[in-house]
Amino acid sequence: MRCRFVLATCVLVWLFAPGASAQTAHANDECLACHDDDSLKRGNGTPVTVHQTVFAGSVHGPMNCVDCHADVARAELPHAEKLHKVDCSTCHADQVALYRQSAHAAARAGGSDVAATCVNCHGRHDIRGGKDPKSRTYHLNIAATCAACHGNKDVIARGHIAVGDVATPFADSIHGKALSRSGLLVAPTCSDCHGPHDIRRKTDPQSRVSLANTPATCGKCHEGIAHQFGGGIHAAQLVKGNNGAPACQTCHTAHAIQKADDPEWQLTVVNQCGTCHQDKIKTYRDTFHGQATNLGFRAVATCADCHGNHKILPASDPASPIAPANRVQTCGKCHANASANFVKYDPHADKHNRERNGLLFYAARGMQALLFGTFGFFGLHTMLWLGRALKERGE
Repeated sequence: MRCRFVLATCVLVWLFAPGASAQTAHANDECLACHDDDSLKRGNGTPVTVHQTVFAGSVHGPMNCVDCHADVARAELPHAEKLHKVDCSTCHADQVALYRQSAHAAARAGGSDVAATCVNCHGRHDIRGGKDPKSRTYHLNIAATCAACHGNKDVIARGHIAVGDVATPFADSIHGKALSRSGLLVAPTCSDCHGPHDIRRKTDPQSRVSLANTPATCGKCHEGIAHQFGGGIHAAQLVKGNNGAPACQTCHTAHAIQKADDPEWQLTVVNQCGTCHQDKIKTYRDTFHGQATNLGFRAVATCADCHGNHKILPASDPASPIAPANRVQTCGKCHANASANFVKYDPHADKHNRERNGLLFYAARGMQALLFGTFGFFGLHTMLWLGRALKERGE
């Protein structure tokens, strides 16, 4: 009965509104006479309520409903239940053009029914400007807006989002905590790295988060670090198109970024170096430094302590911390009495490489022979003794 009354009101408003005719576009009052009602729903039960106070407070408040819902402008009231989708490009052509290049648009074109569109990020009738603290796209709110999809297990499964839940690790990261706990507007949020409209997959060469483009993206905030990284061997390999070279996210991860001075992170990042330098991580783990870090002690040297962290250079470069002329100074950061003789220590000694470490190679072989000989001798002795004991017991 309530819905019938509302519809009847709509018809009366339309019939008796001043100047109403088939040639005059409907005013907002005519639309809201029906839609400003919580009981108004589609046949499938979906609410179609538009509260006048909410709409008036939006950025579209000064506009007419029919500016967006053009197919209702001169339609008879009550209008058809199914209307044409609103075309945001009528006013926001540039933003829509960028969106059409995005991974979201590509997913929609591929049949996804959960990929984000304009309304998922901006809302419908309650759209507010990006500088409004109540806006979904306000800097401090963007992470929560993106998390509605990228932290939702159902959406992730239905959308076949390969990276899974990225909202949770971001919330626990140094960037996420700076936003949610400290309220820092200078802290980066999703759109700072991925872009607001033309969000592309990381495999797209034009993506802000593709391997080659990540240093420039991170460099918008970390400019000094970006300059350091740009002078290192890793950046040089990226410029050459080597997709196996590391960028920022290779060591720091993409979303779960932690404080660089966190001892726990400094220990785990050693494993990240090992994903590329497998031979080096193996020999490092055989040394005192490697075994101590493997046990969780940060007081000893890790990769970055010797090689540097961002501007990593080969040993042949005179500016490298591990260049022969610089090793005393590098080792001296931990070992105050380091000397030219001290730095002859091989931090990547390989007991399997006779050419590189001949003495260590033969010492390791001798130790193995001693170990096997000792256990073999006493193993044989034990077996013989066991046989004799059984024989004596049988007598």
